[in-house]
Amino acid sequence: MAEPQRSGWRLWPRSLQGQMLLAIALALMVAQGLSAALMWRMQHERHFAGLVNYAAFSLLGRNPRAQFGPLPPPDGEGPEIGFRMPRPLRVQEERRAPQMAGDRRRPEIEHALRDVLEAQGVDATRLFVAERDPARDPAIAAWLARREARMGRPPGTPRRRLIIAAIGRADGTWLTARLLAPRTERAMLTTLVLQTLFIYIVLVGAVALILRRIARPLKALTAQVEGFARSRALAGQLEPEGPDDIRRLIVAHNAMERRVGALLDEKDVMLGAIGHDLKTPLAALRVRIEAVEDEGERARMAATIEDINRSLDDILSLARVGRPSDPLESTELSALVADVVGEYEDMGEDVTLGNATRIVMPLRATWLRRAMRNLVSNALRYGRRARVSLHREGRDAVLTVEDDGPGIPDHEIARMMEPFTRLEASRNSATGGAGLGLTLARAIADQHGGALTLTNRMEGGETKGLTATLRLPLT
Repeated sequence: MAEPQRSGWRLWPRSLQGQMLLAIALALMVAQGLSAALMWRMQHERHFAGLVNYAAFSLLGRNPRAQFGPLPPPDGEGPEIGFRMPRPLRVQEERRAPQMAGDRRRPEIEHALRDVLEAQGVDATRLFVAERDPARDPAIAAWLARREARMGRPPGTPRRRLIIAAIGRADGTWLTARLLAPRTERAMLTTLVLQTLFIYIVLVGAVALILRRIARPLKALTAQVEGFARSRALAGQLEPEGPDDIRRLIVAHNAMERRVGALLDEKDVMLGAIGHDLKTPLAALRVRIEAVEDEGERARMAATIEDINRSLDDILSLARVGRPSDPLESTELSALVADVVGEYEDMGEDVTLGNATRIVMPLRATWLRRAMRNLVSNALRYGRRARVSLHREGRDAVLTVEDDGPGIPDHEIARMMEPFTRLEASRNSATGGAGLGLTLARAIADQHGGALTLTNRMEGGETKGLTATLRLPLT
C-alpha cells in the first residue's frame, strides 16, 4: 500500500541529503557564532584597554602631580587607536567644562580611567568621559574637514567617534584629551561574516557532493524496491555505484530480489500446476455424478464440485494478482461501477448506485471489476442489500459499498482481511464462501497503489451496517 501523502510546509527536510546539510549548516552556525562572540569580546576588551591607557597617558603627561607607574605608552596600540591628531589637538587646557549637547557619556571608560588616574595620585573626582561626532567638536572640526578633503572621503562614509576625556583641576580649568575611537571591531565582524560565508560554501559544497554520491544510489535503490513491491516483477538489476558500503547494499539487494523473484515464479508455477491437476479430476467427477440416480444427492455433489472450483479460481487469482501481466489502461471508473451494479440489478439483487462522479484513471479493469463484485457480494450476503457510490477526494478516487448487516467487531476487522478467515466457522458457501473475497479485494487495491478499509456504520450508538471503502490514487 502506498504511503499516504503528507502535506504542509516543513522546516526540517525529509531526505537524507537535506537533513545532513541542514544539520551541518546549523552546527557550523553555532560554532561560528560562539567563535565570533569570543573574538569580538577579546577585541573589544583590547580596544577598551587601549582607549583607557591612551587617555590616561595623555592626561597624566600634563599633570605635574602624577606619579608615573608602569603605564604602556600611547603608541603601544599603534594604528588601532586611529589616525593621530596633531599633538596640540590631543590634549588641551580649557577654561570651562567640555560638555556639549548631544554627547553620550561613556561611564565604563570613565570608571576604568578614574581607577588608573587615582592609582597615579591624581584627584579624579571631576572626571568626564563622553563620545561625540568629531565634526561637532569645535577643537578639531576645522582640522577634520581639511583632512577629509585632502583624503577624498566619500560622502556618506561613517566617521570615527571622538572620545572626550576631561578632568577638572583645582583652579577651575579642565584638562581635556581627545582621541578617535577605532572602527576595527566592526571591521572584524565583517571579516568574520565573510569568513563564515566562505566556510559555508567550501564545507557545505564538499559535503553536498559526498552526500549526493551516497544519496543517488540510495534513491535508485528505493525506486527499485518500491517498483518491485508494486509489481513483484524484476525490472532489471541495479548497477552498483557509490561508496563500498552502498555498493555492497545494492549487490545484496540484487541477490535478494533475484531470489524473491525466483520464489514467486516457483509459487506461480506450483499453484498453476495444482489448479490444473485438481480441475482435471474435478471435471471427471462432474461427468461421473451424472450416473448417480438420486437427484438430490447428485445436486449436492455438483454443488460441492462447484464450490471447489470457485475456491481454486480464488486461490489462483490471489496468486496472480500480485504479479499482473495486463497493463494499466485509461478507464472510466464510473462506467465500470455502473456496469457492475447493473449486473446485480439484472439478477434481481437489491443493489443501488448513488452518487457516481465521472472519473477517468489508469487501472486494470478486469481485476477491479473482480474486487467490486467481491465487495458487493459480501454486502448482499451479510447485509441483504448494497449501496454503491463513487466520488473524488483530493487526488484519490473513493469507491464505497455499504450494507445493513450486523457489521464486524472492531477487533476482528483486521483479521477479516487475511486469507481463509470468516466470522462464521463453517466452510459452507451459503454462509460465506472460503474467506478469500476480502483478501482478494485488498490485494487488487494494493496492486493499484490503493487501500481497502472496513468500518462499522454507527447510528445512535448501535451498529447499523458495514462500509467497505476502496481508495485508489488517480496518478
